[in-house]
Amino acid sequence: MSSEEFDITATYLRFLEDDPDITMPIAAIESLVTLLKIKQPSTSAELITLLSGAISELKTSVPNAISLSAGCDLFMRFVLRNTHLYSDWESCRTNLVENGQLFIQRAKESRNKIAEIGLPFIKDDDIVLVHSYSRVVCNLLIRAFQKHIRFRVICTEARPTETAKSDTMTYLLRQAGIPVAMIYDSEVGFFMHKVDKVFVGAEGVAESGGIINHIGSYQMGVLAKNANKRFYVVAESHKFVRMFPLGPDDLSIKKKLEFSTEDKPIETRHLEFTPHEYITALITDLGVLTPSAVSEELIKMWYD
Repeated sequence: MSSEEFDITATYLRFLEDDPDITMPIAAIESLVTLLKIKQPSTSAELITLLSGAISELKTSVPNAISLSAGCDLFMRFVLRNTHLYSDWESCRTNLVENGQLFIQRAKESRNKIAEIGLPFIKDDDIVLVHSYSRVVCNLLIRAFQKHIRFRVICTEARPTETAKSDTMTYLLRQAGIPVAMIYDSEVGFFMHKVDKVFVGAEGVAESGGIINHIGSYQMGVLAKNANKRFYVVAESHKFVRMFPLGPDDLSIKKKLEFSTEDKPIETRHLEFTPHEYITALITDLGVLTPSAVSEELIKMWYD
């Protein structure tokens, strides 16, 4: 592919399509590394301008840009901190690409690290409630089952995602041999008293320790707290985002209520914000964190 033909958005979408297990932040970083390989900027100023333009294009062209923003911002921070370390531009560019690929590899391995860290949170005879499809939650549960921990899972239908996606979690867990019961989202309150703990993933983890995740996570957190059930978020540290939403209306993704006396289709919204006060702990590749510790980890990432 020539530099003139390169399309950052198409490259990003292709990475997501080619690898079902890849997360959006990692797909974004892979796209930016590919951009550097193909475009080959000749100065640091040209590099910063090229990356800034590509990141801006990605964020505006993808409907759900919260998760990929975390990857884009991390890569830009990495570039800004490393461009001055090399005496000549050629070695700088080569090392940026190589270290970018190394970061991608480590990020992909973080899912297995989280599974090991999260094992002590699952006990024999537990009934675990999960919501929507999360690769990292699924990996944790399968790893626990492989370690001969015997538990059962209640999985929500996770509307309004497509049926194929909402069934993925149930299918993968059953394929691994884990007993799963699937329920409607509206039944969560009814079954909450039967649950020992709740596990959800995250599209993004805010500075406050709250999470941006699939619609329905917020009400699940409220119900879990009311029933004195532990609510755990399982997420990779590359999903930590420098955002501080105080409520659902502070997200860039908003749903407009339309009142009408005529029949109209329901406008769907896929993401929402769950405040930190409903979260017991976050299980990450950095360890088990309280929600208040997320801001400290973000400071370490960006300013250490």
